[in-house]
Amino acid sequence: MNTYFNEIKKNLGFGCMRFPMKDDEIDYELTSKMVDYFIQQGFNYFDTAHGYLGGKSEIALKECLTSRYPRNQYILTNKLSTHHFNKQEEIFPLFESQLEACGVDYFDFYLMYAQSDEIYAKYKKLHAYDEASKLKEEGKIKHFEISFHDNADVLDMILTENPDIEVVQIQFNYVDYEDPAIQSKACYEVCRKHNKSVIVMEPVKGSNLVNLPKEAKAVYDKLGTMSYASYALRFAVGFDGMMMVLSGMSDMNQMKDNLSFMKDFQPLSLKEQEAVKQVTEISLYALRSDFILNFCVL
Repeated sequence: MNTYFNEIKKNLGFGCMRFPMKDDEIDYELTSKMVDYFIQQGFNYFDTAHGYLGGKSEIALKECLTSRYPRNQYILTNKLSTHHFNKQEEIFPLFESQLEACGVDYFDFYLMYAQSDEIYAKYKKLHAYDEASKLKEEGKIKHFEISFHDNADVLDMILTENPDIEVVQIQFNYVDYEDPAIQSKACYEVCRKHNKSVIVMEPVKGSNLVNLPKEAKAVYDKLGTMSYASYALRFAVGFDGMMMVLSGMSDMNQMKDNLSFMKDFQPLSLKEQEAVKQVTEISLYALRSDFILNFCVL
C-alpha cells in the first residue's frame, strides 16, 4: 500500500459540501472558525469540488482557508466533474478556474469524479486522464485520484487501464458493506488487489447511520456515550489500506464530535464490532421496510 502521503496528518478529511449557511449564503465567520479548529486539532485535509454549494465551496475555501494559512499547512483536493466539460479543450481552462477560485497554484490531489462505466467512457473519449497526467507533470497536481460509483468489475477495469491512479474514493459503510448493488466490500478488495490507498465517502450513508431506528440506538446506548456517527466512521477507517474517511461537517458540534474520536483513533473493540453487526441487521430491515412501504404507496 502506498506510503508517500506523509503530508496528511490525520485520517479524517473535511468534506466541503455542507458548510454552515446564513441567509442562503455560506457563513464565512463560522466556516473560518471550523477551519481553525480543524487545523488546531492536527487535521489538514480539505475536499472540495467545482459544483459543491452551487460553485461557492471553492470560493469559501479561498476566504476561510487558503488566504489565511501558509500553503504547507493544508492538503487540498479538487475534482474534474463530468457535467462541467464536454470537450477535451475545456478541461485545462476549467482546471485553471478551479485553481483561481481556490486561491492556490496547485492541488495536492485531483480526482476524476464519480467514475462509472458510462462516465469513464466519456473521460476516456475526451482524454481526461491524459490531461490530468500532463497537469501532474507540470506540478499542478501532486497526486492523481478517482471517486467511484459502479460495480467492482468496472473498477478493476479502470485501475488496470490506468495504473497511475494513486487513490480511490469509494462509498463504504457498514450497511453497504455486503450490499450486492453498491458492492462496497468488493470494490475495497479490488483497491487492495491493485495496491491503491482508499478514501471513504458516505461513512454514515447520508444521515441514515446517525438517524437510526430506536432499536439500533438502544444497542449503541448500552456501550456508553459515544455518538452514533463515531461507530460508523471508526468502522470505515479501521480496514487495512484506508487512508482516511471524509465527513461533510456543517456545524461546530459535528466537527468537535468527529475530532474527539478521530484525533487519537482507536479501532472498534470486539464488543463494538458485535454491536455494529446488530445495528446493521436492524438498519437493513428498516431500510427494506421503508422501501416496501414507499413502493406499495406508489
